[in-house]
Amino acid sequence: MIDTHCHLTFPDFAGRVELVLEEAAAAGVTGAITISTTSRDCLSALEIAGIHPNVWCSAGVHPLYADKGPHEWDNLRRVAHSDRCVAWGELGLDNHYTTPAPDVQRRVLGEQLAFIQLCRHDGLDLPVIVHCREAFDELIPILRESGLDPARIVFHCFTGGPDEARRVLDFGAMISFTGVVTYKNAPEVREAARLVPDERIMVETDSPFLSPVPHRGKRPCVPAWSRDTAVALADLRGEVWEDPSDPEGGFHAAINRNTARFFGIPTGTTP
Repeated sequence: MIDTHCHLTFPDFAGRVELVLEEAAAAGVTGAITISTTSRDCLSALEIAGIHPNVWCSAGVHPLYADKGPHEWDNLRRVAHSDRCVAWGELGLDNHYTTPAPDVQRRVLGEQLAFIQLCRHDGLDLPVIVHCREAFDELIPILRESGLDPARIVFHCFTGGPDEARRVLDFGAMISFTGVVTYKNAPEVREAARLVPDERIMVETDSPFLSPVPHRGKRPCVPAWSRDTAVALADLRGEVWEDPSDPEGGFHAAINRNTARFFGIPTGTTP
């Protein structure tokens, strides 16, 4: 499997990326997507993806970095043109914190969505990774009005409950879960995880954050631990992890199919 969302450019992994990837491979996590947070960080993400054949990257501005402009959209375009870049984002809205101000987040989101649409018209069409924290009521209508294909949008690090999950599914997007789904104090997330159809679910770490049980409280979280979350999700959903009688059966095969379909990258082995 692949860790579909981590941040290998963060200081936690400075000088350690190769070791982290080796540890992941030993755990059966054969690749990772390192996610951009700014229009400068995306260049570092592309550099890491260019060095490591089992790492891909994204290009986008995180809502919590919306006030860290000026935003160099041409950098995003440059990264997105590489075959190592497999998505836009992460982008969206975050109402958990008071800064950046909501109007700043909305403005940068609007600019970013307009930029993505412009790139689409030029033939650069990538799926979109969305950050949505306590902002479902506001963000889903914005995404709907953007004209983006909901089937090519994933709500990453889902921390809502079943009502929010139904809204995302009714919209038509994918949902991705982190180690939060393994926490006993997140029953609403666990309930939501039971609702998502097999063909609409993905797994990630969001490392260096949100270490899953049995690693909870350890920092940094590492891509290898995406497997712990995935196995816990299978158990939570009452599904087998792997079906020895059917290579295409089981939760493991399902999340690999979803990752391959959504991001267009191999999942079974290191390329």
